[in-house]
Amino acid sequence: MMFRKIAALPEVQEATEISAESESESVYLGRQPILDRNGALTAFELLFRDSSENRALVTDDRIATAQVVVRTIGEVGIATALGPHLGYLNVNGDALASDMILLIPPQRFVLEILETVTLDAAMLQRCATLQRHGFKLALDDVTGVSRRLVDALPVVDIVKVDFMQCDRNALPGLVALVKQHHKVLLAEKIETHDDFQHALALGFDLFQGYYFAKPQVLRSRRTSSSAQALLRLLTLLAQEPTIAELELELKLNPNLVVQILRLINSSAFGLSRPISSLRQAIIAVGTRQITRWAQLLLFAEGHGLPLQSDPLLQLAGSRARFMELAATTLQPNNGELADAAFMTGIFSLVHLVFGSTVEQVIAMLPLSLPIRVAILEEKGELGLLLALAQACEHGEEAEMTELSEALWKTTSGNSSHFSLPTVADLGLQASEWIARHARG
Repeated sequence: MMFRKIAALPEVQEATEISAESESESVYLGRQPILDRNGALTAFELLFRDSSENRALVTDDRIATAQVVVRTIGEVGIATALGPHLGYLNVNGDALASDMILLIPPQRFVLEILETVTLDAAMLQRCATLQRHGFKLALDDVTGVSRRLVDALPVVDIVKVDFMQCDRNALPGLVALVKQHHKVLLAEKIETHDDFQHALALGFDLFQGYYFAKPQVLRSRRTSSSAQALLRLLTLLAQEPTIAELELELKLNPNLVVQILRLINSSAFGLSRPISSLRQAIIAVGTRQITRWAQLLLFAEGHGLPLQSDPLLQLAGSRARFMELAATTLQPNNGELADAAFMTGIFSLVHLVFGSTVEQVIAMLPLSLPIRVAILEEKGELGLLLALAQACEHGEEAEMTELSEALWKTTSGNSSHFSLPTVADLGLQASEWIARHARG
């Protein structure tokens, strides 16, 4: 058969009409073509890029995934990034398990499971659930027959074989196993004509690599939503606002409105008529999806530090989790207290993000009175929980004992035990929780 490589693509292509601008005013998105056996373009793998240079400097897979999703849906746009084709998106374990994935229209994306994902029973079940939601999954960087591959075959649709790292002599057995399970075979990192001919003869279905085309870089104007606006929006969403309240808040954040409208236009919602008002957009998307999107934006637009390297995020996360666990231990049937405790822990440190005072930051957020009093005055049940968290952080055992007893009394003894050993164990659980989420 005759096969022609894709013509050389420009290294950087404007995703929209934009004037000359600095790197800081632009966002970048890489994409590499995926072809079928006839040389027809069928999909693009979407790649993280942080500049016009055609290379990736990924320090945290979760941040990279979040930014690719934000840029594809909210800034470059799916139509520009993919046209009518599918998009392959790299995802790590945290991304697969998170609500962020549900922002993505399943009919337009293939979730590419990175080699760092531990495929235990819980993750395999999550993959099966995502398949039932309509997602296609691909197993990335396969180099041979392995227990990981065998376990994954029931819950993936595509197997990507790394042609640069695989054992060529073992390829026939690998191909036979995958074909036996009726999965699609994709040969990636095809560098030469001989590689392509070899993969073609073995029966591979799809092909990707420098032999066909190097990744292309798309550039679009950055539409940034300030951290303050996102925090204010998330706080409002936590209070179950009316549509009118949410509409008023979004009107103050036009960039976020643009991104929400692009989310609607991503075809994830299957609307029968166009959106003509912000109210219609809110109703179409729903507060749950808006919350997910705001959380994703806040995460994607952070300092750029991996979570495990950011001491402030470590402290905020472990403090909030400790307060949530302590509240649950004290009042097991009071979910509202646990939620408020977690939020109190997060917002007790948010002023450090802005280099301001706690009073100034809390004043601009519509927090409930108990949370405000807890943070500003350390009063009330939430205030005692916050003081206990701080005592644990400083290792002040006498104060921990005193506060533990005070909290136990406020619950009228509803908790059978809330002693110093219990508190110390909750602190350890909180530290383990944030460490687990930081590893990615």
